[in-house]
Amino acid sequence: MQLTAQQLKQFADEGWLFLPDCFAEAEVAILRDEAECIYAENRQEVWREKTGAPRTAFAAHTYNEAFRLLGSHPRLIRPVEQVFGEHLYMHQYKINAKAAFEGDVWQWHQDYGTWARDDGMPEPRAMNIAVFMDEVMPINGPLMLVPKSHKHGVLSAGHDVETTSYPLWTLDQETVTRLVHEGGIVAPTGKPGAVLMFHGNLVHASAPNITPYPRRIVYLTLCAVSNHIRKPTRPEWIAHRDFTPIEPVADSALMDYAQSHKLAAE
Repeated sequence: MQLTAQQLKQFADEGWLFLPDCFAEAEVAILRDEAECIYAENRQEVWREKTGAPRTAFAAHTYNEAFRLLGSHPRLIRPVEQVFGEHLYMHQYKINAKAAFEGDVWQWHQDYGTWARDDGMPEPRAMNIAVFMDEVMPINGPLMLVPKSHKHGVLSAGHDVETTSYPLWTLDQETVTRLVHEGGIVAPTGKPGAVLMFHGNLVHASAPNITPYPRRIVYLTLCAVSNHIRKPTRPEWIAHRDFTPIEPVADSALMDYAQSHKLAAE
């Protein structure tokens, strides 16, 4: 999959791009099933809300075949290679749960701020590309983005280790207000299989999910190989040290895997 000139311009101007209908329901369904199995496991990569509900599962591509295939899927890898103009490696991989009724807030922040401060990433030549596993609606804690905020570089942030179970470098209200007055707020919504990509410096957050509808999203943090991290302070399963360029799998790989599991179940 290749981005058009217009899409590349939108990404450069706004800092984000929404791609609906990237994956078929059969491909996403196998991911949902596998995610629930991972959330049920008692392993260090699975972090939980203070209530005990799953919050995020790290590095699923290293211990689950379906998520390994997703992490090397050409529909995700090729567009980011276009933006950075070089091969990519997987800096981070996580499956965020945002569980029904119990999914907690993700405070206002920039991802690259964390990658720079905690991992020693030289430049913001990395981004998150998100795959919706459930329908993301205005009511179930969608990701909120501040368009154009990526143009302000790395902003001052405080290390919040108390609000949720996940420590985060967060922005103060004055900064967020100033940026929103300039760029507004958008909250992309869509069906399972939609993809959202956004710049590493784009300011974003999400509210708690108090609805009966879960909002599970897979995030691939794809980094230009030349921009690999230099001074990691977090565990390897959070900030990966394998800088091998990703070789995309066949476009049909995830569908083939889903089909094989369906046949096995029958």
